[in-house]
Amino acid sequence: MEKKNSFNLIRRFLPYFKKYWGILITDLFMASLTTVCELVLPLIVREITDRATTNIDALTVSFILRIGLFYVVLRLIDAGSQFYMNSVGHIMGAGMETDMREALFGHLQNLSFKYYDNTKVGQIMARITSDLFEITEFAHHCPEEFFIAGIKIVAGFIILGSFNIWLTLIIFAILPVMLLCTRWFNKRMRRVFRERRVQTGELNAQVEDSLLGIRVVKSFAGENLEKEKFGKGNRIFYKIKKTSYYYMAGFHGTTRFFDGLMYITVVVAGAVFLKNGGITIADFTAYLLYISTLLTSVRRIVEFTEQFQQGITGIERFFEIMDAPVDIEDAPDAEELTDVSGDIQLKNVSFSYGEENEDTLSHLDLHIKAGENVALVGPSGGGKTTLCNLIPRFYEIKEGEILVDGKNIQHYTLASLRRNIGMVQQDVYLFSGTVKENILYGRPDATEEEIIEAAKLAGAHEFIVGLVDGYDTYVGERGVKLSGGQKQRISIARVFLKNPPILILDEATSALDNESERLVQKSLERLAKGRTTLTIAHRLTTIQNADRILVLTDEGIEEEGTHKELLEKNGIYSDFYKMYSAD
Repeated sequence: MEKKNSFNLIRRFLPYFKKYWGILITDLFMASLTTVCELVLPLIVREITDRATTNIDALTVSFILRIGLFYVVLRLIDAGSQFYMNSVGHIMGAGMETDMREALFGHLQNLSFKYYDNTKVGQIMARITSDLFEITEFAHHCPEEFFIAGIKIVAGFIILGSFNIWLTLIIFAILPVMLLCTRWFNKRMRRVFRERRVQTGELNAQVEDSLLGIRVVKSFAGENLEKEKFGKGNRIFYKIKKTSYYYMAGFHGTTRFFDGLMYITVVVAGAVFLKNGGITIADFTAYLLYISTLLTSVRRIVEFTEQFQQGITGIERFFEIMDAPVDIEDAPDAEELTDVSGDIQLKNVSFSYGEENEDTLSHLDLHIKAGENVALVGPSGGGKTTLCNLIPRFYEIKEGEILVDGKNIQHYTLASLRRNIGMVQQDVYLFSGTVKENILYGRPDATEEEIIEAAKLAGAHEFIVGLVDGYDTYVGERGVKLSGGQKQRISIARVFLKNPPILILDEATSALDNESERLVQKSLERLAKGRTTLTIAHRLTTIQNADRILVLTDEGIEEEGTHKELLEKNGIYSDFYKMYSAD
């Protein structure tokens, strides 16, 4: 089963060689030249020994110099071939690594939120870095090593068989036994290498989680807790590596035993044939040299098995991500969403985060007219954020349909749908770069003037020009050098630059202090003007002027109306408002 799996993985891996076929063929040709150079030396020694023992007069100085010069030329060819293999061959592997990393990253970009909800980023990082490096080594060395070994074994059998077929058969009979014994270790090495890779990903995830949350760690004096958590994972990694080294030691010990067994077999059996006249001294000398070359080749291929298993493990983990289904993608007949008015309808929409989970939204109907400002309130877990994530099609609905301008969003291209929707969220994400680069994310082709205008509309221009380098100020990882209000206004400037007809505000001010909230709220009011706006509100004072307020609970939309109408109903919204006012 394992052999079949390895075969299937290699078969799927082969297309990545397509771009480099010319280099690969040249590399294998160079490998064959180096092999020829190794195979010629025993023949030279055999010829010299034969002349020395049978006809010493034939061993002239001229012959010795000619044969020496011939071998020097061969060694120059060997050196040139090795240079090509070690430079261009490795560059080919690095090129394949680059192609695969781009393919992997591209696929990761296409996967939906559902995939990331269930996958640790640290695991992904391990696969896109260390795993692919192992594949690089595999891509270069695997064809090379097997090709060289194949030539040496076949050529070695033919040449040795011409000296003494029975001694050759005895030697080659040991090889299958050796391969069977090492195969036992191979299976376990592959399993433990996979465990090692998984645990590497777990450690990466642990480090990432701890370092990204370093402010929380320190505020709770949780350094020792984090050390303990990391230490536990680190010790698991140590145990796995310890096991892998035991298997590797057993593997190499077994190969060395058979190595020595084959040598002594040649010496003992060869001596018997030599005594009985079954082999000449010259042939026996050449035989010993060939066995050394053959065993070196077998040893290399056996030792390469460790790298082979690491490469196969890396390939297996690479394809695990590449095989992750892209569950949200454009339909074959998808159209561009253009000239958007912003009319949104949800018809009988049901959604759950997993097959075994209860529905977060069940048979929900909602109509938001073009240009209408609608606010969503309700208890935590009622589905407010979920509803907002369904409109840009971040998740696929289970039942029903969502329409934009009267057409099912599944009939629009994802890019055009999301281009026409702007989102401002509570958890602002700024990329590691400058202020300008973060605003430009809204529309990468925008001019300097458009960037500044967007920042002014977001109420961000004034504080930006006050920064050390203005718009070229580096914001730090996740915008760590800026305050919450500054980060939020930059994110709003990003949406101003995008200028979408549909706007979703997901508790955009709930994490801010009063002063920052006031500034951001003004920016949001300017942003919402003339757009279809859906606001999730935590602070109820921010939505009093909404055209319509919806109260969303586990039971669906239980109340709707203006702020005044809902207070007069004296229902759920009124209770929320009284509670908020009391706070």
